[in-house]
Amino acid sequence: MQSARTTPRRRSRALLAVGVALVAAATGVLAPAPAGATPGTAAEARELVQKAAQELTVVDEQLHEAELAVAAQREAAAAAAEQAAAAHAAMAVFEPRLRAIAYSGYTEKTQSRMAAFLTSESADELVQQMTTLDLIADHTNSVVIQADAAQDAAREAQAAADAAAATAEAGVQQLREQKAEVEKRAAAYQADFARLSAAEQERVTTAVAGRSLDAPSVDELPVVPGTAAAVAIQAALAEVGDAYAAGGTGPNAYDCSGLTSYAYAAAGVRLPHSSRAQSQLGRQVSRQELRPGDLVFYYTPISHVALYIGNGMIVHARTYGKPVAVTSVDQRGYRFGVRLGG
Repeated sequence: MQSARTTPRRRSRALLAVGVALVAAATGVLAPAPAGATPGTAAEARELVQKAAQELTVVDEQLHEAELAVAAQREAAAAAAEQAAAAHAAMAVFEPRLRAIAYSGYTEKTQSRMAAFLTSESADELVQQMTTLDLIADHTNSVVIQADAAQDAAREAQAAADAAAATAEAGVQQLREQKAEVEKRAAAYQADFARLSAAEQERVTTAVAGRSLDAPSVDELPVVPGTAAAVAIQAALAEVGDAYAAGGTGPNAYDCSGLTSYAYAAAGVRLPHSSRAQSQLGRQVSRQELRPGDLVFYYTPISHVALYIGNGMIVHARTYGKPVAVTSVDQRGYRFGVRLGG
């Protein structure tokens, strides 16, 4: 019985520890947006906007990690609450038994033994009654010990549940603050981007996210029809031209990991909404090993993901101000590919 009760509590503590560790790593890391120097030339303006675009991919990724951390905290809080409820229910079972013991007076050994002596009609009957009283006393002690342990377990579980709920609430508040900071940075970036000429805007986007290519049809690609990779590629290519949006998961706007998550969801594969989390799935493959359906990751730390479609091309939600597009896989910051399912 002891191990059966402690295992769920250990799981709750483990979940809570995971949530706390994730929040320590992923929340509270966004510093205020630095004040940029006023550009003196179009080229300087382009460089500043390009740098801001790259920084936004990093803070977007931090925001996604914070969202995963809060989800873990909420899971821990829910598990802890369930365990607290179960512990209180286990404690409630002992209440009628304790009341019965108190009412019967069996806890008073001296009184019970005297009653046995006065009512016994023979030595054999007296010994039998005394033995029964000893067994009752042992049972009574066992019930009290079990009830005390159940009460301690209920208190501990409730304390863990309260702590988990408080941690989750703090994570939610931090997440709200992070989202506000990202929105502030994105608005400043988009305003700066809009002030550039069309030619400068194209240069920024190309430098950050690659030159847009004509989107092929799935039939033109070296992918086996009906496979998860083929379904995901078809779903992603259908979104070419849709807007980029921080946190976007479709159906009309996406960020990078939102698009890959959306595409693979069409194939029945669930991916976390985080490029760094997606990079930890499956098996890493080199540039030469890439095949259609592989996920491709960029930058250090990883802050961008694309879907490899074959023939040296990827489809991805590129960056602020530019829509979902097909580009070359070979662009700045390339790290590695990941093949889902081994």
